[in-house]
Amino acid sequence: MTSTKTAPETTGALQELARRHLWMHFTRLSAYDQVDVPIIVRGDGCYVWDEHGKRYLDGLSALFCVNVGHGRADIAQAGADQAKELGFFTNWSYAHPRAIELAARIASLAPGDLNRVFFTSGGSEAVESALKLARQYFKLAGKPNKTKVIAREVAYHGTSLGALSATGITALREPFEPLTPGGRHVPNTNTYRMPPGVTDAWFAESIADMIEFEGADTVAAVILEPVQNAGGCFTPPDGYFARVREICDEHDVLLISDEVICAWGRLGEWFGAQRYGYQPDIITTAKGLTSAYAPMGAVIISDRLAEPFLHGHTSFVHGFTFGGHPIGAAVAMANLDVFEREGVIEHVRANEAPFRAMLDSLRDLPIVGDVRGAGYFHAIELVKDKDTKESFSDAESETLLRGFLSGELYRRGLICRADDRGDPVIQLSPPLIAGPEQFEEIEQILRPVLSEAGERMRVEASAGAGDRVRRDPS
Repeated sequence: MTSTKTAPETTGALQELARRHLWMHFTRLSAYDQVDVPIIVRGDGCYVWDEHGKRYLDGLSALFCVNVGHGRADIAQAGADQAKELGFFTNWSYAHPRAIELAARIASLAPGDLNRVFFTSGGSEAVESALKLARQYFKLAGKPNKTKVIAREVAYHGTSLGALSATGITALREPFEPLTPGGRHVPNTNTYRMPPGVTDAWFAESIADMIEFEGADTVAAVILEPVQNAGGCFTPPDGYFARVREICDEHDVLLISDEVICAWGRLGEWFGAQRYGYQPDIITTAKGLTSAYAPMGAVIISDRLAEPFLHGHTSFVHGFTFGGHPIGAAVAMANLDVFEREGVIEHVRANEAPFRAMLDSLRDLPIVGDVRGAGYFHAIELVKDKDTKESFSDAESETLLRGFLSGELYRRGLICRADDRGDPVIQLSPPLIAGPEQFEEIEQILRPVLSEAGERMRVEASAGAGDRVRRDPS
């Protein structure tokens, strides 16, 4: 039978085929009814090129994950070499050399007694696995009612139903309710918008209050990112994680450090927990583990939590076909080789201050309310009124972000994230090899675009006020 489908190489109609067949993630498909789908075809270092040959500075590391930059043939070659030797074998009751070697290497880098590594295909799977592990652990410990998980408001922890119960973004949860039960949420560490009359200690104590309200005998885990992504790179106040660790210990609750983004040099350390000096019971990770040259995630587990699973007939009754994939493991090993050989983490430490200084220089713009973050993971919060910190309404954010900023920044050659899961922000998370040259390029694009955005919103607000006066002359 002759196929009715036409290969793109014979028609060159990538745009038409993308609109007809490709369902892009977290994407309003209608947005591309009249404009081209951005099709990226090549990458090198901190830059990518589209199908028309236009170059863009990748200020987001694709999605917080291409940590060592694009176009690393040596990392890709490691995967190709592994495919020739062993393309795939499962980790279900079997092992293979690359998964063993990678697990040992991760354990050597992880803090404290986090010595057991359970591989997944990505970040949501890692979080899902950690939540399931916490539940089964407490059942084995004779505490079967400890099933709830406490996370923070506006935090994003993944899209599977269990991980979504921890995710604190209403718009992402509502379409799929009812969710896996047990998710509870406490305030995030947005010190820019701290409620009046509270101190930094309130953020951690809200976790203690929630555990006590729910009943400690029902709470299994607290899951926190070292720097919270959604909402715009919320950093922890001094002493926050030390106090959270105390609270978890007091109530026999596990502390999960969700480092899908924050591990592998993003904050200038192997793990974000090391940056902020706390010891989690579990770390979830993905993205930068392979610098996204292959899909892979991992759950890194303390010896204490692993101990009940080491005896008799007990097993963690959970798994994924591709967890610990030999090609992914080989790619991860090559990626970590690059980190060590080329001093990637040291480079982030040396250049974090210049990166932050460039972003802080934008504070003179009326639309820039706050700049926050750590390492190569920062956000700029956009405001309507700098003095009062007044934010934009939902409709205004739509106009600001999707109506202007996202498209204009891309048009001028900068890929970053214009996000309103919370108050509107611009997020920047460049490859960890970026330096002053790229920082200057980012500033040269951001400054005029943010200036124009502020002026556009001022004019629109004035026009709206005038319209209200005409409609209501009283």
